[in-house]
Amino acid sequence: MILIPRAVLLFDIDGVIRDVGGSYRRAIVETVHHYSGWRPDPAVIDALKAEGCWNNDWEASLELLRRYRGTGTDAAQFGDPSTRSAGVDSSARSAGTHFPARTVATPGATSPSFSPSPSFSPSPVPSPLPSPSPLPSLAELVEVFGGFYFGGDPDGDPSIWRGFIGSEPLLVEPSFFNELNAAGIAWGFVSGAEPPSVRYVLEQRLGLLDPPRIAMGDAPDKPDPTGFLRLAERLLAEGGGTGLGAAAPPVAYLGDTVADVLTVQRARQVCPEQRFLSLAVAPPHLQGREHLEARHAYEQRLRQAGADRILSATVAVLANLEILLTQA
Repeated sequence: MILIPRAVLLFDIDGVIRDVGGSYRRAIVETVHHYSGWRPDPAVIDALKAEGCWNNDWEASLELLRRYRGTGTDAAQFGDPSTRSAGVDSSARSAGTHFPARTVATPGATSPSFSPSPSFSPSPVPSPLPSPSPLPSLAELVEVFGGFYFGGDPDGDPSIWRGFIGSEPLLVEPSFFNELNAAGIAWGFVSGAEPPSVRYVLEQRLGLLDPPRIAMGDAPDKPDPTGFLRLAERLLAEGGGTGLGAAAPPVAYLGDTVADVLTVQRARQVCPEQRFLSLAVAPPHLQGREHLEARHAYEQRLRQAGADRILSATVAVLANLEILLTQA
């Protein structure tokens, strides 16, 4: 661990360290389709996430179903925070430890189909079904979602997982973290992903040895800053510091959603004397030239939420952080 770091840099994982367009986001799409016959396109999911309170993909899936079926708000009004339904109480979203116990559906039982789904095709949000069946419970939805994402027991051997988690390109190489160490940057991860998924990408895919991290259930959901502040405090203390405050090095967070940006904004409210930096990057599914307009719109939402700097890619973070560290 770095002693007296020049800065602390914390990372979101999904969309920042790995591309989850074909895994977590695909699991959202297939879970919604499993219950409704509708596959929401990426723009609909982006708009929902832009509301800043649907960091948990299980609850995002349930909210998509709720709006589609007309039991909450108008399905066409994605992206408008005033249309948030009351189906998932905000206190439950922020409770951190209130996630349902679950088993994971596997092929051959009552699980969803595991054959590859058609590629996402842009389509308008459909009108709600005329006679919608009851919404699934969150516990039921989690089981279906986990069947798509893990395709096996999350606490079992990852080598026998057959779900979408096997389709997650890495956005950084292991050497990336060596460069941060050499630059005197302490680092860690604050993610809403499930612990088995976080361990898999960080320890097995990237080869990191028990890296500092906050995962689902360790702290309330973002944008609550509790987990972010806890890990930052820990890293500063391990570096010989006295914790957060005016004398502490800057603490930066790199994320890809409005919720990530709002996490930093709320951390500033809790600890106004500490210098926090909100860094943001558009997720991989918006990086292609064909998505330039959508990417610019997405980045503008991140700026409006309060991002201090928009990056072109995760690997550009060190160069950008160096510039910010030279500024008062």
